[in-house]
Amino acid sequence: MIRTQGSGSARRRSPARTRLRRLQLRLTAAYTLITVVGLSCLSWLVIRTDDRSRESAEYDEMRRRASVAASLVYYEDDRIRLDGLTDDEATAGTPQILVLEDRPGDGPAVVFRGSVQQFDVPAATVARAARAAMREEEPVRQEVSDRTGGPVRLLAVPFWHDATDEVAGAAVAVGDPAYGSAEHRSLVLSLVVGCAALTALAALTGHVLSGRSMRPAWQALEQQERLLADAAHELRTPVAVMRGSVEVAEQAPGGWETHLPRLRRAADRMGQVVETLLVRGRLEAAVDSVRTEPLRLDQLVEEVCADLPEGGHRLELRAAESVVDADPALVRVAVRNLLDNAVRHGRTPGEADRAELLVTVRGPEVSVADRGPGVEPGRLPELLERFRSPGGGTGIGLSLVHRVALAHRGTLTVRARPGGGAVFVLRLAPARSRRRRAGTG
Repeated sequence: MIRTQGSGSARRRSPARTRLRRLQLRLTAAYTLITVVGLSCLSWLVIRTDDRSRESAEYDEMRRRASVAASLVYYEDDRIRLDGLTDDEATAGTPQILVLEDRPGDGPAVVFRGSVQQFDVPAATVARAARAAMREEEPVRQEVSDRTGGPVRLLAVPFWHDATDEVAGAAVAVGDPAYGSAEHRSLVLSLVVGCAALTALAALTGHVLSGRSMRPAWQALEQQERLLADAAHELRTPVAVMRGSVEVAEQAPGGWETHLPRLRRAADRMGQVVETLLVRGRLEAAVDSVRTEPLRLDQLVEEVCADLPEGGHRLELRAAESVVDADPALVRVAVRNLLDNAVRHGRTPGEADRAELLVTVRGPEVSVADRGPGVEPGRLPELLERFRSPGGGTGIGLSLVHRVALAHRGTLTVRARPGGGAVFVLRLAPARSRRRRAGTG
């Protein structure tokens, strides 16, 4: 039977696949880039919001402590009393609390320090913050530096003299700009890792979705290239035969009469190839476009057998009346390809120019048996690939028969013939009326 050769490398080298693969990679890159830009902007907003929230939380704590400290300061006999500050939790720990009293001629002077001194801020700097709060008569916050040059936050809250109701000084809270920095760094790290993972997932998803979205275009380009390749492959042989016959006939006296039968056979062969390619293009474009109608399968097979070219072949037809729902044009091409395959590759060993065929029509099945070397049933998928016929012949014949069978919800199978050879069986869907009668009977 038909010898097989690989065609996977030719498929992989398809220009259509190369172009669409590049387009898919570009779409994936664009989708990934958009995702990266979006995640970067979102991460920047999150980091900036967290940083502002961290700063706001620190200033809120500083304001709370300074306000509590200012409320605990009171005057008795025109003397400032600080006994309430020592044991209050607002003056312990951080942010550190300093209380400054405004003294005539000297300005604000420190009269109380919290138990923890985290930063060494110059007294003049603290005094400026207290003076500003006293002048504005409302809380004032500043960003300053300590003696080492490190950043420090100050928030001053004024307090009033109980007897005169005049501003008498200010409570100053000293805060740390690095407050919550560990949590902030953890958030940044989590965002970086999360964005990297989401970007990888987006790239993979974009690659898959772009491949699926381009699948129709991919299939259309491949169908076009397959049709062109089939046309070039199939028409090459009959055209070469016709050209050679014409050249020989031109040189030999009376050669036209000798070569006309050969030219006619080549022309018939070319017509069959063109019809086969058109049918294949129709099936490749849309299998659902098959136009089915009640068909006398036995009569169609008899007509195809009658059109088989003479060549000393022995053909026996056993056809019982059979009606199927099928497309006559597609089934005709499929049966002719089965016969052509059997004639070319199912010849009796020792009789190279003769083929012994048995064609049987029984119900929705058409079987074509030959006396060739046979074929193993497990090799049928290989035989259904295009361009698997180095010994001559269609190269897409069995593949087309398989497509026609699928279009009619049928199958193409092969089995060994008793006594040697192979039997190819094309099964179609039976007529609906026959199925209903069978179900009710």
